[in-house]
Amino acid sequence: MKAAVYQGDQRIVVEDFPIPEPGPNEILVRIQYSAICGTDVHAFLYDIAPPGSVLGHEFSGVVEKIGSSVETWNQGDRVIGGGGTPPPGLEAPLRRQDQYNYRTEGFTSTRKRGYSEFTVLNDWEPLKIPENVTDLQACLTEPCAVVVRAVRLSNLRLGDTAVVIGAGPIGLLCMQAVKAAGARKVIVVEPVEARRNVALHLGADAVIDPTIEDVNEAAILLTDGSGPHVVFECAAAKSTLETAFRIVRKKGNVMLVALAWDEVPLVPVDWAGKELSFNTTFGSEHYDWITALNLIESGKVSLDPLMSDADIIGLEGIQKAFEGLCEPSTQVQVIIDLNEPSTV
Repeated sequence: MKAAVYQGDQRIVVEDFPIPEPGPNEILVRIQYSAICGTDVHAFLYDIAPPGSVLGHEFSGVVEKIGSSVETWNQGDRVIGGGGTPPPGLEAPLRRQDQYNYRTEGFTSTRKRGYSEFTVLNDWEPLKIPENVTDLQACLTEPCAVVVRAVRLSNLRLGDTAVVIGAGPIGLLCMQAVKAAGARKVIVVEPVEARRNVALHLGADAVIDPTIEDVNEAAILLTDGSGPHVVFECAAAKSTLETAFRIVRKKGNVMLVALAWDEVPLVPVDWAGKELSFNTTFGSEHYDWITALNLIESGKVSLDPLMSDADIIGLEGIQKAFEGLCEPSTQVQVIIDLNEPSTV
């Protein structure tokens, strides 16, 4: 099988490996599609992924083989590569530790994951793909689960107004989840015209171009002069967290979704008098994945506009794709097509 192996120094090489055999409580999954996540791009950019690792956690596939003790899966089942409930003691470190730093603790495994033709999963890890959800759509379940969790933790209420800063994949999914949760008006802030157009197509009530508009004035004007009840920071640009604090209304909430990996400037004296709340979210849990799948299955979250043909690449194009994603981009989503795998 082929797998894209991180070598260090911002270099990924596609290598050949034997197809692994699943253990008694494991399944072998033939990966169909694997989406490139911004987290992996940061691991590449800052060179913190361990050399020898195969990244990728947003993927869909088909069960190829099952271990001798597996009873919950059959060969041919379509699955997404996460969302299951871990047994006690096997929870992710950030769920069981009192202190957790993703920069230093989030990339320690060299397990072969989504940027590979095959991967082995514990039988409790994946979820089944609903019949009316395609494999291509299903590979975006994980980021959808992330925004579901963000909305659930944001204290957003029925009829609230919201601003989503950033219309990359996470921002576009977040905007739709916010609408599905009952927001009265959702405004998207995004400098790239193509992404603003996708946001409007997906149901944004208004968009703001920060390159030509004063975001503070525009956002407050579009929310009855008071500012939004909740701001979702989905951009992680140098100035966007400060913007979120400035535009949120008094007693409102800022939800940090996208993470900056460098220091960002903040001037608390300018907005502390609003007595606002600030929340963070990270990753997702089983219920968030189930909710995400329900939203995708029902059509309340639409994924097709996020995925143009130009953004679907083969595994051999992964190095170029990562290099491109480290720079400002007009792309909405990049997905690796693994539909011509090795023979078992």
